[in-house]
Amino acid sequence: RDRPTTLAMFSWANKDGKKKDPELFQTVSDGLKKLYRTKLFPLEDTYRFHDFHSPALEDADFDNKPMVLLVGQYSTGKTTFIRHLMEQDFPGMRIGPEPTTDSFIAVMHGDQEGLVPGNALVVDPKKPFRKLNAFGNAFLNRFICAQMPNPVLDSISIIDTPGILSGEKQRISRGYDFAAVLEWFAERVDRIILLFDAHKLDISDEFSEVIRALKNHEDKMRVVLNKADQIGTQQLMRVYGALMWSLGKIVNTPEVIRVYIGSFWAQPLLVPDNRKLFEAEEQDLFRDIQGLPRNAALRKLNDLIKRARLAKVHAYIISALKKEMPNVFGKENKKKELIANLGDIYTRIEKEHQISPGDFPKLSKMQEILAGQDFTKFQGLKPKLLETVEDMLANDIAKLMTLVRQEEAAMPSQAVHGGAFEGTMNGPFGHGYGEGASEGIDELEWIVAKDKPTYDEIFYTLSPVNGKVSGAMAKKEMVKSKLPNNVLGKIWKLADVDKDGYLDDEEFALANHLIKVKLEGHELPADLPDHLVPPSKRGQ
Repeated sequence: RDRPTTLAMFSWANKDGKKKDPELFQTVSDGLKKLYRTKLFPLEDTYRFHDFHSPALEDADFDNKPMVLLVGQYSTGKTTFIRHLMEQDFPGMRIGPEPTTDSFIAVMHGDQEGLVPGNALVVDPKKPFRKLNAFGNAFLNRFICAQMPNPVLDSISIIDTPGILSGEKQRISRGYDFAAVLEWFAERVDRIILLFDAHKLDISDEFSEVIRALKNHEDKMRVVLNKADQIGTQQLMRVYGALMWSLGKIVNTPEVIRVYIGSFWAQPLLVPDNRKLFEAEEQDLFRDIQGLPRNAALRKLNDLIKRARLAKVHAYIISALKKEMPNVFGKENKKKELIANLGDIYTRIEKEHQISPGDFPKLSKMQEILAGQDFTKFQGLKPKLLETVEDMLANDIAKLMTLVRQEEAAMPSQAVHGGAFEGTMNGPFGHGYGEGASEGIDELEWIVAKDKPTYDEIFYTLSPVNGKVSGAMAKKEMVKSKLPNNVLGKIWKLADVDKDGYLDDEEFALANHLIKVKLEGHELPADLPDHLVPPSKRGQ
């Protein structure tokens, strides 16, 4: 007898029609799981979202580590790139100039080294691959998981893919829909790295198709121009230009996609002219990958919002089609007519519900899937389901955003460690070591002393009083560098070590040294490093 009252207490809108407070969650991944299961899944299920777009999400999709997907034509160095990151061979690894990797290999952390075949992988509830079952045996026979203990894999997993082939014959012989599998992965990974070889820039038909399949995930995409040490600077400029031109025709984004140039393996550089460039680019790419664990929760939240928006639009499309269907006769003809006029239905929904055109699924793909569906089984519009999703987007997601920030603050050191990420961290081979402001870091003598006689000559022309020049006099000399005032102001702050508003001969020499550092294209330090403090000011 008490049951209705209990239910009423927990119903999502009470009698006065007030919305309930947003849900309270312990962790971001728990929150995402709960929101998906209770609020978004019912809408997806009612309107057959999973038949059209992507399978239902599972707990493992929310719990898994950030994943990096490597895509490229054969022999662009994908497998070598993984080996370079981990500094260790992984089980099932094959490298060669011919198309060697013919399988999807998920390289993941495990206590023992070993291989898990595809059919076993898709029944493991702890792995986020269960829904790959839908692609059938032809795919599962070509899917394995390489497990091994490696510090890099503590924080990320890496997916190696078969080399993309050119020509129609090879594409037919795959036996499964390669682009669809990649699209499935693209939805779930945190970073997609497209690899190109500086010698083989032609983008084959299959590669173009794959890049188009990744269309809605441009924000996750990074491009690596590999093996760039095998050509000289002039050729590299041409190759880079040609790559940007080719990509511009396939990736339709207003922004320029980020391309990292380098040689991602542990061999000597063949043409060492661009060593500095390669080092800086590798550093940038590593920083990008290292930030993935920190941003993983935000990425999952972002993907859930994307999915919810698509599910809403999908519900409007299906219910609109249902509404147009006759009750008794002429169902088949009406179905054909509705599929042909789907574009008009899109426009109508767009105007009626103020939805942006970018939120709609691809028209041709939708028409293709609709042709095989039974329209009579479609559901009409159920406002309550849509309101629940609206409420989730408006209130619960905002709550989770604050939780994401709190989790990030609590774990500031979440970054990828080990493998190639350690090699350039510290010591003399760290990026920028001994250059710019850190020049002379391990020398006994003060680095500025080398050029001090030249600076002293200028210092004494500025008529110092009690061995010091005033700010006004120093400014006259410093502005000759043509550096902007904000930069010169920072140099003054760093050089006026004793903060007395004057510069003595050592401080003046230091200011000129920092001007030289800046003019050579290096960044100024935020605080003065110990090795640049003038000898007379040390230990004060």
